[in-house]
Amino acid sequence: MHYRTLEIPDVLMLEPARLGDERGFFSEVYSRAATAEAGIDLDIAQENYSLSAATNTVRGLHFQAPPCAQAKLVQVVSGAMLDVVVDLRRGSPWYGQYISIELSAENWAQLWVPVGFAHGFCTLEPDTAVIYKVSTPFSAEHDSGIFWNDPDLKIDWPVAEGNAILSEKDASLQAFRDFDTPFSYEGQS
Repeated sequence: MHYRTLEIPDVLMLEPARLGDERGFFSEVYSRAATAEAGIDLDIAQENYSLSAATNTVRGLHFQAPPCAQAKLVQVVSGAMLDVVVDLRRGSPWYGQYISIELSAENWAQLWVPVGFAHGFCTLEPDTAVIYKVSTPFSAEHDSGIFWNDPDLKIDWPVAEGNAILSEKDASLQAFRDFDTPFSYEGQS
């Protein structure tokens, strides 16, 4: 497994190897030893699967507040999406900045989303399926988010606001300027 640090040093892209032949391929998509080598300490509490039927489906920007904050290891298993993470850690040199990266079944890459980041995505192809491992179980009481197209974040989404397919929940998330973050930067980078 190869990995590389992205523009915000705590966010990583992992690239699992694929061994293929005429039958298809085999890939080790998770290895505790390989992720530890990349500096990731992930005790998997839950694994989730999301299927978005239509292109331009937007999910996010989601996070869970402490003490149920989640780290995520995200991978697309069919289709493609633009994956976005926003730094929500008070005191971080990157607070309010985002990283976007295309994840697809073709590139087979994974995105490591540490605690203290909001996460969301926009599908680029129909029937986009995402699987992600998380460090803590879902907690409705601690579930929250920031509006996906918040003007203060200036995220360059591949879809216009009027064409995005959103859930009612995601359409009514809070504005970034009204957000009081529960996360702190500890300078671990």
